[in-house]
Amino acid sequence: MTDAPDILGSDTRPRFFPIGNAPEIGLTAPANRLGVPVRTWVRALAGMQKEALVVNGATGRAWRLVSDEGPYLAGHDRAPCPLCTFITGMVSSYMNEITALGEARDLRIDDIKLTLANHYSMDGSALKGTMLGGAQPPELSVEVSADAAFADLEDLVRDAVTNSPVNGLLSGIKDSLFTLSWNGDQIPVGEVRGLGGETEADPARRFVDVAVADLPVAEDLMIKVKATEQIEGVPGGVNTSLQESQSRTLHVRARCRLRPDGLKVIHENLLRPIGSEFRFLSEEAPEAGGRGRAPDAMTYLSAGIGFCFMTQFGRYASITKKRLDEYRIVQDTHFSPAGTRPGAAEPIETHVYLVTPEGEGFARKTLDMGERTCFLHATCRTDLDVDVQVLQGGSSGR
Repeated sequence: MTDAPDILGSDTRPRFFPIGNAPEIGLTAPANRLGVPVRTWVRALAGMQKEALVVNGATGRAWRLVSDEGPYLAGHDRAPCPLCTFITGMVSSYMNEITALGEARDLRIDDIKLTLANHYSMDGSALKGTMLGGAQPPELSVEVSADAAFADLEDLVRDAVTNSPVNGLLSGIKDSLFTLSWNGDQIPVGEVRGLGGETEADPARRFVDVAVADLPVAEDLMIKVKATEQIEGVPGGVNTSLQESQSRTLHVRARCRLRPDGLKVIHENLLRPIGSEFRFLSEEAPEAGGRGRAPDAMTYLSAGIGFCFMTQFGRYASITKKRLDEYRIVQDTHFSPAGTRPGAAEPIETHVYLVTPEGEGFARKTLDMGERTCFLHATCRTDLDVDVQVLQGGSSGR
């Protein structure tokens, strides 16, 4: 697997937990622009392991989440990969919108299951600077049992997808904005779009004193359901995502159902490359109609983006055999509230902090390649329509 320390494996705290002292340690959301401002702090731990602190400004709730990678990226496989965290936020948001809109339209839904598939691409050479990540249209299948005309259910699902804040990331072209700090000094960015303003000196201290909140939360917010095998010499096998030159596609799938107690249960599979299966729980905060017993959709969505972006830094440093001693980000995402039509989002704003002896030029190149190869920043800069399929009692429509 990897020679990197297994920090998550030795951490006795839960993998995911609500933060009880967010304001005291400076975890505050950005100013409200669209209705749901989210700030995410992410730091690299060791190898491919990362930790995120996420504050949803609409609710005041803060969560700690973690991420890891499987054998394909020489990870310890202690936690879900970034794309799995992101797709969890997506499918959770779609379920929120479908059920809320169904209630508003007096359509009684007896049972519902969502299956979401996301596909990405990676092509080019890291050493030549031509490697580029891409995103393809998501595919959403909705199996629903309800006493309603099929045409009404189709309209319901399609309207709900449009209402979802995820629509704001998928529709149109949104180029992300960045600042860059190298060894403690803010320096100009390179090829990426710059973000004006000063950054805080160092966000590392935010992680030190995080306390677990004394709040009612669901048990086992995230568990590994099935571990993948370490398979070498096959596409998507051991270390294949660390190759210098790549031409490959990725496939992530999530299945979401509602538990009788109202929690959303999401099973995700990283099918390509070959990854493990994890199970998440999600629920909105009381301010958004839930009970807050698990992370909300926008928390998962924002953490997934930050995790994916950070992964590209570690991969680029590994491929180029350069020292990247520390790397962190502070990321702001802005979404419209649930029920807004159409769902909206602003370009992602990210402050990047790199500590490396390799020079200012390497720092800029790392940021440039991180943006180029991040699948979720590629999602934002690509205009994508969701391919929706609705199934009821054996009937279906697209």
